[in-house]
Amino acid sequence: MSLVTRLFLLSSLPVVLFACSSARETQPAPAELVLRDAAIYTVDSARSWAEAIAVDQGRIVYVGTNEGVNAWTGPQTEVHSLQGRMILPGFHDAHVHPLMGGIELGECDLNGLDTPEAILDSVQAYATAHPALDWIRGGGWDLPIFPQAHPRKEMLDRIVADRPVFLTAADGHSAWVNSLALQRVGITRTTPDPPNGRIERDPRTGEPTGTLREAAVELVANQLPPYTAADYEAGLRRGLALANRLGITSLLEASANQPMLEAYRALDQRGELTARMVVSMKADLAQGEAQLPQLQAWRDTYQGKRLRTSTVKIFADGVIEARTAAMLEPYLDTGDRGALNLAADSLTQFITALDREGFQVHVHAIGDRAIRTALDGFERARNENGVRDSRHHIAHLELIDSADIPRFRTLGVVANFQPLWAFADTYITDLTEPALGPARSRWLYPINSVVATGATTAFGSDWSVSSMNPLDGIQVGVTHLDPDDSTGTPWLPQERVDLPTMLAGYTLQGAYVSFQEQETGSIEVGKAADLVVLDRNLFQIPPHEIHRAKVLMTFLEGALMYQADQP
Repeated sequence: MSLVTRLFLLSSLPVVLFACSSARETQPAPAELVLRDAAIYTVDSARSWAEAIAVDQGRIVYVGTNEGVNAWTGPQTEVHSLQGRMILPGFHDAHVHPLMGGIELGECDLNGLDTPEAILDSVQAYATAHPALDWIRGGGWDLPIFPQAHPRKEMLDRIVADRPVFLTAADGHSAWVNSLALQRVGITRTTPDPPNGRIERDPRTGEPTGTLREAAVELVANQLPPYTAADYEAGLRRGLALANRLGITSLLEASANQPMLEAYRALDQRGELTARMVVSMKADLAQGEAQLPQLQAWRDTYQGKRLRTSTVKIFADGVIEARTAAMLEPYLDTGDRGALNLAADSLTQFITALDREGFQVHVHAIGDRAIRTALDGFERARNENGVRDSRHHIAHLELIDSADIPRFRTLGVVANFQPLWAFADTYITDLTEPALGPARSRWLYPINSVVATGATTAFGSDWSVSSMNPLDGIQVGVTHLDPDDSTGTPWLPQERVDLPTMLAGYTLQGAYVSFQEQETGSIEVGKAADLVVLDRNLFQIPPHEIHRAKVLMTFLEGALMYQADQP
């Protein structure tokens, strides 16, 4: 047996014990909670394993052996013998939309439907079940289901002719409406495309087809009946409940306006936030630096026990599937390069101004030109404002020019990937690779290349764009296969990463990007008891079975946020 093989086998053992650590040198008082007989992967600096944890007043007071935890166990201690099940730090989702995704769950939810017929049936059933609604709205339809990612209004007209229909795409960058919706808001063949948006039109007649891209979505969205404060709070509760079921104890809200900030604060003040929340305030690019006083006021106002608002979200571009991502070279099928949502000089100046005011900057950038421009902005901020612990991050990072990969480490920018997207689904095979060609497609989602530079990577779901389940993303990051595929050929196998890297990106490094690594993200004495219990040890199963693991319990500061039903 080779040395490499022996080392791999050792790393896969359920327990590699380290010297027990304790908050006290003398005989301890009994803890409130003990979890024992477990395979505990601590994600500490040594990536140590343990058998038992003791928790008191929400903090971890002991990590070590089953024998050692006996000293922390008294008559009133709640004890769980986990019979070899796995404990990890609670998962961190570094880019997610829990509030709006939660609202979507209460509307016409099209997520997971895989044919036009299934989508139309669902819309029709929802409209029939809600006859009093003035608008039928919902979302979650996948772009590749329709030719050229382009559904038409006539399909909706046939099933809902009496009310306007507004359905956002799963990626949030397109919408599909019926004829009555277009009429209601006054969109006609003479309506110009808004800046950074596109009204899809029939090539023969010039009439709007019913598909809207980017800022054109707002032409309809801004005239919808507004959500109430109760709607926002109900959506947030749904999103948080789903997160807790999936073992998530910390989320980074990707884009929030003021009514959403009010909902976060309301739940925090009532003690109803069941996860730590870092909220990114959505920047209005049309205002630019003029909105700095407003952003500063929000930063001061919307803080709480489990709520932090000090991050600003910038949408630098759109998405490749709709040809709205900003590219260094033209798309092969359209001949254009997409567009930045803000001119390069203005974008770098805005990033620099935000950095100067102490904000963390969170950039949506998918095309290689958008990513380069964002990195240019962070470089300019360092040069003009000096180096500080900013933890700026770029999310999505679908196509990175190879020359820009080393810049993440050099500039201290966190690479915030959504690893569930890194396999050859129809988004990739039908809508992305044909527009890029093989040479550029080689650099799609280059997670391993970024990791190899020593840059910090964090991982998120972008739910409701895709599954919030961290185990789905972890598996795809390791396999580069569809979660249900155990025998196929991995897509871009050189960009796969190992299980420890994926786990760190969903735990300790997720905590880092949210400035929480001293409080959570690993299982160590003194840290908050943010924990997830799984029904199996991820290191002892084939990689293609990772997504089949089940969350049994989720703890936040030692309090049980979720427990699975007993079989």
